[in-house]
Amino acid sequence: MQSACPTRRPRRGPAGGRGGYPRHVETPRATATGDFEEHIAPLRGELHAHCYRMLGSVHDADEALQETLLRAWRGMDSFERRSSLRTWLYTIATNTCLTQIESSTRRRVLPVDFGPAAEAHDPPGAPVVENVWIEPYPDDRLGLGGEAAGPAARYEQREGVELAFVAALQHLPANQRAALILREVLSYSASEAAAMLDTSVASVNSALQRARAAVEQRVPDQSQQAALQALGDKGLEELVARYVTAWERCDIPAFTAMLVEDATFAMPPLTTWYRGRDAIETWARAYSLSGEWRWRALPVRANGQPALGFYAWDEEQQTHLPFALNVLTLRGEKVSAVTAFIVRATDEPDGEAYARFPEQPMDAGRLGGAFGRFGLPERVD
Repeated sequence: MQSACPTRRPRRGPAGGRGGYPRHVETPRATATGDFEEHIAPLRGELHAHCYRMLGSVHDADEALQETLLRAWRGMDSFERRSSLRTWLYTIATNTCLTQIESSTRRRVLPVDFGPAAEAHDPPGAPVVENVWIEPYPDDRLGLGGEAAGPAARYEQREGVELAFVAALQHLPANQRAALILREVLSYSASEAAAMLDTSVASVNSALQRARAAVEQRVPDQSQQAALQALGDKGLEELVARYVTAWERCDIPAFTAMLVEDATFAMPPLTTWYRGRDAIETWARAYSLSGEWRWRALPVRANGQPALGFYAWDEEQQTHLPFALNVLTLRGEKVSAVTAFIVRATDEPDGEAYARFPEQPMDAGRLGGAFGRFGLPERVD
C-alpha cells in the first residue's frame, strides 16, 4: 500500500498538500449558515473519507462527520485562521474520531482478521451480528469531481480507502492510526500533525514509525490503484466480464482459473472464510456455484476497487434480489481476494440457513449499506 510505506510515500500536489489541496489558504470568516456551507462543501467528501479511514465504517463516518461539522459551525466565530480552514476541520474530525474510538468496545475488522480460515469442506458458519465488520465504501463519497481533485488526487484518494489499507489501520492504536493518516495519507508535516493532535513532534514520529511497520505487514506490496493502472481500463473490463460470466453460468473451472493460488474468499457477516484456490473451489462447488441458485451481477466501484452487486433469483417474486456486494482485490490479471458483504438476514438459529443463505430474507440495514449507498437497484430482471 503506497500510502503506508516510507519508501513509497504518496505524491504531493503542486501546492504542497496531498493531491494538490493547498494547506495554507486563508479563508474568510463565515458566521451565517449559508456562508459556512459554502466554505465546507468542497471538503465534505474528503473529510468523510478521513472519518471512514479512522473508523472503518461508513455509518460511523456519517456520525463523525455530522459531529465535526456541528462543532465547526459552533466554533466558527473563534476560528483564528492560524491554519487553513481545511486543516482546522481535519483537526476537529480527527479528534472527533479519536473520541469515538475511545468509547467503542470493538474495532472494525474483516473476517480474515477475525479468526482462522475454514477447512475446505466446512460449511458456512453462523455470523457475528454485532457491528464488528468493516463496511464497503462507495467511491462516489470521495467527492472526486471537485476542481481541486486532479488525476493525481483522484488516484491517491482512492488508494487511501482501499480495503486492505483500511483494514490494516483498524489494527493500530488510535494515536498511531491518526499519526499515520495525517502524515502519510494527508501529507501533513510532523509539526502540523503534532499541533492537530495536541502532542509533541517526537510522539508523532514515534507513533508513525510503529504504525508504518505494522501496516506494512498487512497490506499487499502493490496498491490496488497500481494494479488497476497496470491492467488498464480494457483489461479490467474484460476481467470483470469474465468473472460475472463465470458466476452467471455457475462455471466453477472458469471462476477458479481467475484466482491466484493463495486467494481468499470472505463473506461478512459470516466469520467463515476460505484460503486457497482449492478450498474456494470446494466451497463454491458445494454451495454458491452448485447450480441451485441463479445469479446476476452489476458492476460498481467500492474502496477504489472493482466491485459487483450480486443478485440471486427469487422464485416467488420471479426476479433477482440483492444478495451480496463483492469487492474484488486484484493481483496482476487475477483475483487475490473477494470480500462478499452479504445483505440477507442473520438471525436464523439453524446453521443450515447459512449454507443456504441466498434463500434467507433481506436484512434491511445491510441492504441499505451495501446496495442503497451504491445506487444499486432493488431487483434485476
